[in-house]
Amino acid sequence: MRSVSKNPIGETTGYLLARACKAHRGRVGAALGEIGLHVGQEMVLSRLWRQDGLTPSELAGALGVEPPTVTNMLSRMQKAGLLERCRDPEDARCTRVVLTQKGRELRGPVERRWATVEERTLAGITAEEEALLRRLLARVQSNLTRGSVAEE
Repeated sequence: MRSVSKNPIGETTGYLLARACKAHRGRVGAALGEIGLHVGQEMVLSRLWRQDGLTPSELAGALGVEPPTVTNMLSRMQKAGLLERCRDPEDARCTRVVLTQKGRELRGPVERRWATVEERTLAGITAEEEALLRRLLARVQSNLTRGSVAEE
């Protein structure tokens, strides 16, 4: 195992990663704001475009967030007319999340905006560099989601 950099916090890889994430989130937020969405809502929509009718718990698991986070997002999105929460006809205890026509119609605008941000994100980066970046970021994410800091 290699030694970790002794650079000041502001010069660490983690700091650079955090700054890049913040910049990306800002770009995505601005792009989505043009069509009335908030950051994170596009991920809910994207998941439902692929598999409509999930439960809130299934959505939370698929998105890697806590159920209360999904509940709050769903409330805001339902109020905006993007989706509905309906009782499962086969199990009245179960709630299913289904897209409205308005939610389905946002697919093109969301995907175009995401592609524009992706293009800007990867400007000047070759396909090989992108593949390497994706592998490294997946490894970083895995490192950061394993166990807790207190366990180390």
